[in-house]
Amino acid sequence: MIDIRHRAVTANGIRLHLAESGPADGPCIILCHGFPESWYSWRHQLKVLGEAGYHVVAPDMRGFGRSSHPLEVSAFTQPKLVGDMVGLLAALPRETAVIAGHDWGAPVAWNAALFRPDLFPAVIGLSVPFYGARTTFTYDHSIPPSQSMRREVGPDGFHYQLYFSQIGRAEADIEKDVRRWLGGFFHTLSADAPPEEVKLAELKNGDRLEDAFAWPKTRPAWMTDADLDHYAAEFERTGFASALNFYRAADLTWHEMAPWRGAHIQVPAAFIAGDHDVVVLANPDIVQNFPKEVPHLRGNQIIPNCGHWTQQERPDETNRFMLNFLKEVTADGRTGR
Repeated sequence: MIDIRHRAVTANGIRLHLAESGPADGPCIILCHGFPESWYSWRHQLKVLGEAGYHVVAPDMRGFGRSSHPLEVSAFTQPKLVGDMVGLLAALPRETAVIAGHDWGAPVAWNAALFRPDLFPAVIGLSVPFYGARTTFTYDHSIPPSQSMRREVGPDGFHYQLYFSQIGRAEADIEKDVRRWLGGFFHTLSADAPPEEVKLAELKNGDRLEDAFAWPKTRPAWMTDADLDHYAAEFERTGFASALNFYRAADLTWHEMAPWRGAHIQVPAAFIAGDHDVVVLANPDIVQNFPKEVPHLRGNQIIPNCGHWTQQERPDETNRFMLNFLKEVTADGRTGR
């Protein structure tokens, strides 16, 4: 079995904790996790991709795990998060890397390829497709996301991103019982949750997100008690205030991304998601049309019976698809040096 190594580097003025595997001189791939996760969400990929000869690097993104935890919302805009990955690449040090991201890590990966194709000459998005230099899924991207989301749901409606953006409220609800909340959240967005038990459409402004959860009766095989313990221990130590800034910075990112509106990803790209993923189900038009935003899309893999936690729920299928793409884009030896 391949070892997973841990260390910390300074990148973009902050500390980034890294989990690494594989030979240090192998083609490099950086894996960006989402919410509410850490490097640990890539545990299956670290082993398999490392054994295949790749230098695999999975950081705790800023605000998570053992990396720096800024509290300023302005520290979490997409250009700053991409800056972390640019700094990470220099600290490794590597010339280039394939970059992959899941959930909130997906926009970071897509935008890294958009801003710096010289450094990130290939990209893999999991769960969240590239959608034209926007911050988040909204129907009207001509106005800041918070305004668009409030317009979508109305004054009395509930939107989970608006809920997460309530400074103090969201973390207070979650931190009452971190392990229980995480177990409910992971289960609710997985393919294991019976759709009739998920009550998100019934929530009103002022409700708690957990009021909509489908609580697991037994732990699914892909998320063991030990896995949940790992996530819970990290967030019990750090709290959620910094991690929630990924949501709270949406409007600031909308302003900072203005120069790239209408830009397209110009490097080889791939997309992986589950057919039960809420992102895919809620935004079929964006998922179907996003290849227009990514003209060099080489794969668009929808995994059957998979929910939102792509690389954790279906690691074997995810690993096969990632390895095939990596083999293709690193064949000439110029990508991932």
